[in-house]
Formats: sequence, C-alpha cells, structure tokens
Amino acid sequence: MATRIRLQRNGRKGYAFYSIVIADVRAPRDGRFTEKIGTYNPNTNPATVDLNFDRALYWVNCGAQPTDTVRNILSKEGVYMMKHLLGGVKKGAFDEATAKVKFDAWKADKQNGLAALKAKQEEEKKAAAKARLEAEKKINEEIAKKVAEKKAAEAAAKAEAEAAPAENAAEEAPAEA
Repeated sequence: MATRIRLQRNGRKGYAFYSIVIADVRAPRDGRFTEKIGTYNPNTNPATVDLNFDRALYWVNCGAQPTDTVRNILSKEGVYMMKHLLGGVKKGAFDEATAKVKFDAWKADKQNGLAALKAKQEEEKKAAAKARLEAEKKINEEIAKKVAEKKAAEAAAKAEAEAAPAENAAEEAPAEA
C-alpha cells in the first residue's frame, strides 16, 4: 500500500484548519485515513503546527511520501533534519548521542532566530503605535489652537459689543450736560 502524508481540511468556510494525516494514495483529500499525526492552523501568525514528532519520523522512515505543503511543515519542524542525522548514525559517521546534540543545537538555533524575529516585530509594532500617538497628539494640538483662537475671537467680539453700548451711553451723558 502506497501511503502519503497529507493535509485533511477541517474548519468553516473561509477559516480552514487542517489535520496532518497518513492516508492511502488513492483516498480522497477529506476521506479515510490511517493515522492522524498532527494539526496545522494557517490562520494564526505565524502558522500553528502541532505535530507528533516521533510518529511523523516513523512514517517518513517507512517511505510515506508527503505533499509539498506537508514536506515544508515537516522540514520546519525538524523531521527531515532528524532523518538526515539518523542516516549518518546508520552509516557510522557518528553515534546517536552526537546526533541528538546536533539536533538540539539546530532546534535551539532555530528557536533563537524565531525569538529574534518576534522581538523585531514587537519593536516595529511599538514604534508604529508611538508614531500614531505622536501624530494624534499633533492633530489634537492643532485642533486645540483653532478652538482657542475661535474662543478668543468670540470673547473679543463680545467685549466689543459690550463696550459699544457703554461708549454710546458715555457720549450721550456729556452731550446732555
């Protein structure tokens, strides 16, 4: 039986969620499968992958052929790296302990890279928020200036209107005397 590691679609319309399954090559995409080895959610940033690493490695070593998307997922999770290292162990290039150390170093390096990328994204987000806040403060200051000028003009007009009747009364008083 030829097996394939593929995605099985779940989720609602416009919000796809996938199961990573082992299935017969002839089975339809959402049809019968042999084993579910994980999930893949492309809707999050970055995409969320929950994978049973040991079972994925077992099926890759058994010769199950992954689809392109699943191959990328397995590669990013390190399944193919571990397969490569175990091939070196079989050939006698190094022992299993060395392979485990190399894999852990690769995984740690990858995690550091992801953490640096996430920190960079957070910094960019904070800088963008700060820039938006500064722009909003500037706009608010301009609006406050316009309101203050308008109030000053209204107060001047009101004072002028009050001063005009007082001047008229003062001019009439000396004329009568």
